[in-house]
Amino acid sequence: MTTDRRQRLWIFASLGVLALALGGWAIFHKSDKPTPPPPPIPVTVAQAQVRDMPVTISALGAAQAWTSDTIFAQVSGRLLSVNFAEGSQVRKGQVLAQVDPAPYRAALAQALGTLHKDQAILAGAQRDLTRYQHLVASDSIARQTAEDEEATVAQDKGTVEYDQGVVDTARINLRWCTILAPVSGRAGVRLVDPGNLVSASGSTASAPATASATSTASATSTTGSGIVVINQLEPIAVTFTVPEGQFEHLGQITNGFRKPLTVEAHSQESGELLDTGQVTIADNKVDPATGTVELKARFTNGSKRLWPGQFVNVKLASQMLSHVTVIPTAAVNRGPKGTFAFVVGKDGKAAMRPIVTLGTEGAFTAVKSGVNPGDTVVTDGQMTLKAGSAVRITHPASEGAGS
Repeated sequence: MTTDRRQRLWIFASLGVLALALGGWAIFHKSDKPTPPPPPIPVTVAQAQVRDMPVTISALGAAQAWTSDTIFAQVSGRLLSVNFAEGSQVRKGQVLAQVDPAPYRAALAQALGTLHKDQAILAGAQRDLTRYQHLVASDSIARQTAEDEEATVAQDKGTVEYDQGVVDTARINLRWCTILAPVSGRAGVRLVDPGNLVSASGSTASAPATASATSTASATSTTGSGIVVINQLEPIAVTFTVPEGQFEHLGQITNGFRKPLTVEAHSQESGELLDTGQVTIADNKVDPATGTVELKARFTNGSKRLWPGQFVNVKLASQMLSHVTVIPTAAVNRGPKGTFAFVVGKDGKAAMRPIVTLGTEGAFTAVKSGVNPGDTVVTDGQMTLKAGSAVRITHPASEGAGS
């Protein structure tokens, strides 16, 4: 048994040594075949070209009426009629509404009666003064009598002047009973119906119908919305803000905004050009909270595609870059070390080049340095690229920046 056991152990040991020898031979005699390189990365490209390119400033703008007037009554009384259609175009001087004129006609008649009476009294006092002056000249009456009559004439003149003021006020109030449009524009929704009592503070159900100017008439309600709002749409204004640095540049190229500066309004939904106008007003201060300056542009709005309260995308042409190198904006990348682009060399590999940009307009960017005219830049597929990566072009370079 001892001899058999020794034989088995010897056999197992021999087999182990043989296995180790075969393993070592396999390790030290393995194939030296090299690892195949990674496949080229598919990318789309475009060629850098030289061209003239405008540089614009983009901002969010809001359209507003060039003139917006809230129409209030200027006298208190019952509103007899509203003479415009809601949402219609009204002309300057057009009758918009009518306040009951009866109390004001009566007040004017009373004022005229008082004026005529006091004018007659003044005329009698002037005749008496003339007679007294002749009598004083002939020493027939005391001089004090004539002087007293002079004072009476002066007092009567003051009374007549006061009466004339009352008449003028009554005529103004009567004229204000007819409410006219102060500007041409589009009428909004009617804010008060015929039959209500109105005043300068707005429509109310308890305003006293007195024959006095609204400014002095009392009313139960202290706030009001007026009768209607008229917005002037032709022209129309668009307001927007620009950063302080861009504002300084715009001021330089327009000689302090003395030269016209063209601005475009584009639809936020479709990007379609709605109208073209000019910057007319620059605010007189920089907003310290945002570091921006508000600008106001004037648009003719002949097609009425701009509407008060509408938000639009504003594009303002700031300068024209002549004969600059232009690449698609999609080729511009930003990293921790700044802006760069991938340029495909003749060896089919991508090189990472730092670039300095001059400005962007739509789908193109002007480059000051880093890319030369004719260079092939990567416009899609950059996410998987690194310096020295082999690429496979899936889009012809001739359809890039030159398209």
